[in-house]
Amino acid sequence: MKQADIGLIGLAVMGENLAMNMESKGFTVAVYNRTVEKVDNFVKGRAAGKNIIGCRTLEDLQASLSVPRKVMLMVKAGNPVDEYIEKLLAVLEPGDIIIDGGNSHFPDTARRAAYVESKGLLFIGTGVSGGEEGALKGPAMMPGGSKAAWEYVKPIFQSICAKVGRHGDIPCCDWVGEGGAGHFVKMVHNGIEYGDMQLICEAYHLMRDGLGFSTEEMHQVFADWNEGELDSYLIEITRDILGYVDANGERTVEKILDTAGQKGTGKWTAITALDEGVALTLIAEAVFARFLSSQKDARVEAAKKYPKEIPSFEGDKKAFVENLKKAVYASKIISYAQGYALMREAAKTNGWNLNYGGIAMMWRGGCIIRSRFLDKIFDAFEKNSELSNLLMDDYFASVINDCAASWREIVSYAAKIGIPMPAISSALNYFDGYTTARLPANLLQAQRDYFGAHTYERIDAPRGQFFHTNWTGEGGDTTSAAYLA
Repeated sequence: MKQADIGLIGLAVMGENLAMNMESKGFTVAVYNRTVEKVDNFVKGRAAGKNIIGCRTLEDLQASLSVPRKVMLMVKAGNPVDEYIEKLLAVLEPGDIIIDGGNSHFPDTARRAAYVESKGLLFIGTGVSGGEEGALKGPAMMPGGSKAAWEYVKPIFQSICAKVGRHGDIPCCDWVGEGGAGHFVKMVHNGIEYGDMQLICEAYHLMRDGLGFSTEEMHQVFADWNEGELDSYLIEITRDILGYVDANGERTVEKILDTAGQKGTGKWTAITALDEGVALTLIAEAVFARFLSSQKDARVEAAKKYPKEIPSFEGDKKAFVENLKKAVYASKIISYAQGYALMREAAKTNGWNLNYGGIAMMWRGGCIIRSRFLDKIFDAFEKNSELSNLLMDDYFASVINDCAASWREIVSYAAKIGIPMPAISSALNYFDGYTTARLPANLLQAQRDYFGAHTYERIDAPRGQFFHTNWTGEGGDTTSAAYLA
């Protein structure tokens, strides 16, 4: 019997589709699932006649694989990953490779890589983005972990992933870095995804309630936006969602309850930003917006207590929609600027050498945030690999300057009529803060020194020299740095 090039554990829809994708690119795949019936149904069903080997035990899986054995886990993140690692360590041999393709938290991946390496095997944690369709037709993949494993999985991963570039020959997959780097970059991808989706929803909300647009009118707006600089997968599917009509001739989107779910990766991104000291304001607001949406009953009661009447729009709707497009685009730049700032800081903390332009190419196709816009990020880092913030790139600076007046118009109008725009307004606040040479933090430091003797630096002294003022005349000269409490 021909031995398989790779094994895959977990035959939910993502696992099945990845197996089919791999087989379609000329690889033989051995598959296993805890529920054996799923293996039988898959092999006899959509995998019938394919180079896919069904395995009923992990021992069967091990025996069916060529050396070094490569086993990809497509199971639920958390304890199931650790449990399968232990089971695989019992049947695999030194030099074999375990791959986690789920949405694992990057510190867990770093821990698992170190543990598996201590047993003489290799470990890869890879983000896989693109959903069910991407898994089957070409996802974006972000692998990291044991660098020695990359040469063995590279031909498979780069064959099955999406391709971009003028000639369609640049794979949306490359090595990210050691430890948990791959799953970290996937986490940031998901955080940016939260931000992109929230920006789109805020534009929809303002058009629906502020302009009084019909769903068909909004469908046409998003269709137009998808032909320009906002061209992206998420704008495209928003166009399609708004255009979708059910069997009764009604727009399905308007029947959906306004409570949003989330799986945690956006929250992880925001928490990591807090740990790294990075102002990831837009993505955090996108996460909080989902939390707020889930309080449906409370919002319904609050709306009764605080009724508002949104006035009819009096101006030029076409001009307003153009302003809204610019506000969305400027906010999108801020979201990615913040995400890249987080990656830069985390790279310092974890000792990763991230290829920021390369990451833009990994996200350019296959994944949920794929868009024309990512080409501009690639160009920015090609020009300056040490770019500190996307806002300092000439292209993005010119776009922001062009969009600024429209951006302010949209945020001020939404605030005036009472339509929430947490992501777009927070993006504008970040921009104004980042571009303000003197913020009021001097007063904040004085407050901290007053009540806690936390000290402060002075504008007329070298950085790193700290001072304390006895503000009340009764506090003495002891500072918080002089004792532990």
